[in-house]
Amino acid sequence: MPYLTKLILFLFCLVVLVDSRKPRRRRGTGHLEMPKPSHLSKKNLDGTKIRKEEGRPLLRVEDHDFTMRPAFGGPAIPVGVDVQVESLDSISEVDMDFTMTLYLRHYWKDERLSFPSTSNKSMTFDGRLVKKIWVPDVFFVHSKRSFTHDTTTENIMLRVFPDGHVLYSMRITVTAMCNMDFSHFPLDSQTCSLELESYAYTDEDLMLYWKNGDESLKTDEKISLSQFLIQKFHTTSRLAFYSSTGWYNRLYINFTLRRHIFFFLLQTYFPATLMVMLSWVSFWIDRRAVPARVSLGITTVLTMSTIITGVNASMPRVSYIKAVDIYLWVSFVFVFLSVLEYAAVNYLTTVQERKERKLREKFPCECGMLPSRTMMLDGSYSESEANSLAGYTRSHILTEEERQDKIVVHLALSNESSSSRKKGLLKGQMGLRIFQNTHAIDKYSRLIFPASYIFFNLIYWSVFS
Repeated sequence: MPYLTKLILFLFCLVVLVDSRKPRRRRGTGHLEMPKPSHLSKKNLDGTKIRKEEGRPLLRVEDHDFTMRPAFGGPAIPVGVDVQVESLDSISEVDMDFTMTLYLRHYWKDERLSFPSTSNKSMTFDGRLVKKIWVPDVFFVHSKRSFTHDTTTENIMLRVFPDGHVLYSMRITVTAMCNMDFSHFPLDSQTCSLELESYAYTDEDLMLYWKNGDESLKTDEKISLSQFLIQKFHTTSRLAFYSSTGWYNRLYINFTLRRHIFFFLLQTYFPATLMVMLSWVSFWIDRRAVPARVSLGITTVLTMSTIITGVNASMPRVSYIKAVDIYLWVSFVFVFLSVLEYAAVNYLTTVQERKERKLREKFPCECGMLPSRTMMLDGSYSESEANSLAGYTRSHILTEEERQDKIVVHLALSNESSSSRKKGLLKGQMGLRIFQNTHAIDKYSRLIFPASYIFFNLIYWSVFS
């Protein structure tokens, strides 16, 4: 009897168990309703989900002291770095700095952040976890200002792998110093560097290195600047020593910029060259046109001064001479010399007229005209002489035969003078012939000034280009 009771109970339990596993139809529908899985089927799920459902933290942040670096007391922890340059925003010659936006990524291993996972998938966090764990204290050497972007949230990403490897990425805009040499400006090339270094950890605690060598630096192909051509980016690394704290690993992002010359050709070189050429126009103007030549010379000198002031206003006040200064100041000298050239011409003309006046008074001509009415030795009449002759009538002018008789009488009287007087008169006439045509200086200037300026340009562009 007891065996029969046990057998009946066993069969009843077996029927109930089989009945519970059969699909059931929902009321009012023809769909089958599958039974819910029992708690035994949960063992096939990922262990991370089990822990999450149980409410236990996956990363045991509270169980460790993250104020200490990983493997504290042991060898230096290697921290790999790679950078992707998003944009090169501006280059300032006045402040001698540049502004760059980049993605800065760090790679290291911290076993305190390891977690079990059957799928070996990483977990990604935002900037809130960064404040609770240890991260490298990398800063930018010689930076003037920098900030991490925070729109719409902080642009910080933290990715943790099950074995404890960590990827820490952030988007930063930094303005850093760049020592520029303007001795060849604007035909110059500048090399700038962005330097990264650990602030607190020496090379005995933290080894900072480029993760993939030169491949660790990536740039956007669309990066361009208005005044510069970006020639190349490259990476270097070295040790930096501080007398108070020791040696530190320092990483360098180097890039070379070559300045576009076309803007300065239009704004500086062409106007300066045109002003020099404009100053040469005075060599073709009559030397008696004093207002025209003086006003042209003054205008070109003032224009050159304005060009020089405008160029230096946009440049730092360096203590050495720039290439553009050489060109502008040489051009200014050419313009100024053209003004001095007319001053010399005007002075020599005045001296010549004074000597001619004295010579006419000393050796009066008895050829039918009064001494004050004689013509210039070269046979041409000046405007004042033509006006003075206008008052004479034909009765005052002798005929050709009468003039020859007068000349014969005059020569006969002059034969009684000494031979030394004849030599002095001949020498004085030759000297007047040389200086009387002072416009000959203008003729020489028409050739000397352009030839000298062209020669200067050939030397200038061959040296600085």
